[in-house]
Amino acid sequence: MDNKIYRVLATQFLTAFADNAVLFTAITMVMKQSETGNWYIPALQAAFLIAFVALAPWVGRFADGRPKPKVLFGANVIKALGAVMLFFHVEPLIAYAVIGLGAATYSPAKYGILPELVDEKSLVKANGWIEGSTILAILGGTVIGAFLSEYSITVALLVVMALYVFSAFIALTIKHTQVIGVTKGNALQNFTHQMKGLLSTPRARFSTLGVSLFWASATVLRVLLVAWVPAVLFIDSTADIAMLTMFVAIGIAVGSILVPRLIPMAYLRRARLAAYVMGIVIVLLATMDNVWLVRVALFTAGVCGGLFVVPINAALQEIGHKTIGSGGAVAIQNFFENFTMLLAAGVYSIVAGIGIDPVITMIWLGVLVVIATMIVSWHLPKDTGELSDEIA
Repeated sequence: MDNKIYRVLATQFLTAFADNAVLFTAITMVMKQSETGNWYIPALQAAFLIAFVALAPWVGRFADGRPKPKVLFGANVIKALGAVMLFFHVEPLIAYAVIGLGAATYSPAKYGILPELVDEKSLVKANGWIEGSTILAILGGTVIGAFLSEYSITVALLVVMALYVFSAFIALTIKHTQVIGVTKGNALQNFTHQMKGLLSTPRARFSTLGVSLFWASATVLRVLLVAWVPAVLFIDSTADIAMLTMFVAIGIAVGSILVPRLIPMAYLRRARLAAYVMGIVIVLLATMDNVWLVRVALFTAGVCGGLFVVPINAALQEIGHKTIGSGGAVAIQNFFENFTMLLAAGVYSIVAGIGIDPVITMIWLGVLVVIATMIVSWHLPKDTGELSDEIA
C-alpha cells in the first residue's frame, strides 16, 4: 500500500471520529432538554443528510475538478464550522446540517481518490482498510463522544473542532494532484445523464441500491437503539447506549477485513447472502432482553453489514472509474444512499413521533431489509469467477 493511502486513512479516521463524536454530543444536548420529543433525534440525523441529496449533482464534479486532497481539506473546514455553531448554541438542526454539508463535499473525494492511487487488484483491499478504519473511528468517536459530552459538552465540542482541523491539515500533506476535469454543461442534466450511464447494467444497479439499503437500515438502527435500549434494557445513559452501538462497529470492521477472502469482486453475488442474514438478525434482536445476547446480535449484524457493503462499494467505484469518473460515481452513490437514509430517517421520525413501540419498529426494520435485498438482487448476473466485462 502506497504511503499516500495511509495519509488518506489518517485523515478519514480523524474526520469520521469527529463526525461520530459530534453526533453523540448533539444527542446528549438534546436528551438533556426534556421538552424535545422522540422525533427530534431522527430529525437531527435527517438534517445531516439534506446536503448529500440536494447537492449530489454538484459535489461529484467539484471533487473531480480539483486535486482531491484540497477538497478533503475544505470539507473538514466546513465541518469544523458546524461544530463551532454548536459550541455557540446555534439550533442543533442547523449546525448539524452544516456538518452534513462538509461531509457531502468530503465523501466523493474520499472514495474517488482510491482508484486514482491504487490498481484494480488492490482496490478491494484499500476499501477494506478505509471501511475498517472508518468503523474504528465510529467506534472510538461514538464512545468517547458520548462519555465526553456527559462530562462536559464544551470539552466534547473543543475536541471535535481540534480533530477536524488536524484532519484537514493531514489531507494537505497528500501529494496527489491528478484532476479528472470538470464536466461542462448543466450540472443537473449531466448528473441525470451520468446516473443513467452508471445504472445501465444490473451489476451497477445492485451495487448502488445495495449500498443505499445498507446505510438506510444502519441509520435507522442507530437512532432506533436510542429509543429501544431504554424501553427494553432499561438503560438510559447516552454513554451506555453508545457502548452497545460499539458492537455493531466492531462487527463491521471484522466483516470488512474478511471481505477479500470471502467476497472478492468476481463473486459479488455472495454479498446478498450477508444482507439476508443481517435482516434476520435484526428481527431476532427485537425479541431479546439480555444485554449479552444483544451485544452478540449487534456484532453479528455488523459483520454481515461489512461483508455486504465493502465488496459492492469496490465494484461501484471500479465501474465509475472506468466510465463516468470516480468522483461522479461516488456522488451518484451518495445521492441514492443518502436519499434512502433521509427517507428512512424521516419515516422513523414520524413513527417515533406517533409513539409506535420501538420493538415493533425494529421487527419491521429487519423484515424490510430482507425484502429490499430480494428486490435489489433481482436480475443480478451470475458470478463467473472473473472480473465482469461490465467493469471493463
